[in-house]
Amino acid sequence: MSIPFIGEIAALLTACCWVISSLSFQTAGRKVGSLPVNIIRIVLGFLFLSGYLTIARGAPIPLDATPHAWFWLSLSGVAGFLFGDLLLFKAFVVVGARTSMLVMSSVPVQAAVIGYFLMDETLTPLGLIGMAVTIGGIALVVLKKNGDAGDGSPRDHKRGLLYAFGGAFGQAVGLILSKYGMGDFDPFAATQIRVITGVIGFIALVTYLGAWGRVTAALRDIRSMGFIANGAFFGPFIGVSLSLLAVQHAPTGIAATIMSTTPVLIIAPAVLIFKEKVGLREITGALIAVAGVALLFLR
Repeated sequence: MSIPFIGEIAALLTACCWVISSLSFQTAGRKVGSLPVNIIRIVLGFLFLSGYLTIARGAPIPLDATPHAWFWLSLSGVAGFLFGDLLLFKAFVVVGARTSMLVMSSVPVQAAVIGYFLMDETLTPLGLIGMAVTIGGIALVVLKKNGDAGDGSPRDHKRGLLYAFGGAFGQAVGLILSKYGMGDFDPFAATQIRVITGVIGFIALVTYLGAWGRVTAALRDIRSMGFIANGAFFGPFIGVSLSLLAVQHAPTGIAATIMSTTPVLIIAPAVLIFKEKVGLREITGALIAVAGVALLFLR
């Protein structure tokens, strides 16, 4: 029996998961650094997925996936987990989760542009208006003098925004490649393929940078490990799998639009937990950005 609006429901749950995971990773990243957080959370995500897939499908790794799925989902893992998430986590540390996730609301816009050039997808006049509105909403918040990270300098704020936009680009590419490679395959199994690629990529990166000492130190920080584990459960395990379920059962644009409500959902916990100051400008910018994304995918 099919569940009505399962794709839309999965997208909304994904947005909620992003709120929890981004705030968890922000807290841990400011204590132990973004690189250790990245590799630890993706390994934990692999373990969570392995346990689930062993119970649900009888094997921890989706060996039944086609070569097509392995190839494109692996590329998606490199774009989304390695490139996109590494930059996004740097942004969490520099400008905070709230501003970073607001910039991430541009993912559907970037995906539309990439799809236009690589997949011959057309952009309607309404779509162009939606892009302009979304970028305007993002600019309303990010083009301010100080970032969410507290007493950071304007230079740090600009650097953090570059990280965030780079992360958004990686996520946009990863979303398109996931949609193409997954087809009607199990979203959790598809996520595991992406995670495997991410684990391999981060192991190579940490080895190249000689950063295993930092990873070991992070593993000894019990409080930070608690936040990383929490973020891994709601991020690489539940959140990413739900996002693939969303694009599998709903139009990619609609799913991406709903998932981009994270900047609005994150405002309340950012204020309550991190005591961040939120003004009318930030709230208005977040609402405009999400409204613009919605316009982009109206039919």
